[in-house]
Amino acid sequence: MEVILLERVEHLGQMGDVVRVRDGYARNYLLPQHKALRATTGNKSRFEGMRKELEARNLARREEAQSVGKAIDGKSFVLIRQAGESGQLYGSVTARDIAAAASGEGIAISRGQVRLDTPIKALGLHEVRIGLHAEVIVSVTVNVARSAEEAERQARGENVLALPADEDEEATIEAEAFLEEGVERPDEDASEEEGGDAASGEAETAR
Repeated sequence: MEVILLERVEHLGQMGDVVRVRDGYARNYLLPQHKALRATTGNKSRFEGMRKELEARNLARREEAQSVGKAIDGKSFVLIRQAGESGQLYGSVTARDIAAAASGEGIAISRGQVRLDTPIKALGLHEVRIGLHAEVIVSVTVNVARSAEEAERQARGENVLALPADEDEEATIEAEAFLEEGVERPDEDASEEEGGDAASGEAETAR
């Protein structure tokens, strides 16, 4: 289907461009979201008549998005989730969760503005893009942790999945002790055998 873009659409074109897209994409997204019109002769004339109004509306939306962008760009949102020792979540963090976290801090964004290709399924710091406007895209950090304390440690750059130094040292000592127990001691064995031979020789002499 050919459509006329009513605003800039990422990967498609600028306002006023006539582009060909899949029918489903047009019907399910571009048309209902008022981002495009069917490229009919009548709509082309209609677009030219409303171009100035659309440009003014787009400018106002962009300025509003830029204002929100300044407040949110580089911001970090903490989401507490249960996870295993490997860091794998028992569940996932979705675009809806991130939008809700932002809303909880007084920043209104929709889940549709959260550019998350796949849900987050592991602990850690995750950079996520937020599309506030076709021309205004910012980045935020999603800090997924098992507790507020763990989130603070991750924010400081600590690896929360690493063993504490004392536990790591203890594990190393235990491993070394285990290996030493299983190692044969040829010198001691040889001494025992020599001692046994000497004793046998003395017994023979005594006879």
